[in-house]
Amino acid sequence: QVRLVQSGGGLVQAGRSLRLSCVATGSSFNEYDMAWFRQAPGLQRELVASATSGGVTYTADSVNGRFTISRDNAQNTVSLQMNSLKPEDTAVYYCAAERWGMYEAWGQGTQVTVSS
Repeated sequence: QVRLVQSGGGLVQAGRSLRLSCVATGSSFNEYDMAWFRQAPGLQRELVASATSGGVTYTADSVNGRFTISRDNAQNTVSLQMNSLKPEDTAVYYCAAERWGMYEAWGQGTQVTVSS
């Protein structure tokens, strides 16, 4: 089974950028579709972006044009480049690995805080 370890995140001012990374170990990375979710206090976890094993990507409307997901199958890594950050992007961000319609693994979560 795959295991996910996240890095990146932190506190930034509005308009700045951050990059989140997620490294997968323990199983074949190419078998998984990868995704980034976020959860703000009092709100449900929401899908931010995803990338299939074949490289097809999706970005939620709320972050489209500002966030970019990418994956490196050789390095077993998925990243989320976040530009033009807004206070409403403040949340805990999670990477996740999906196979056969189920999310099999989640990263530990990373706090992103955007100050106005």
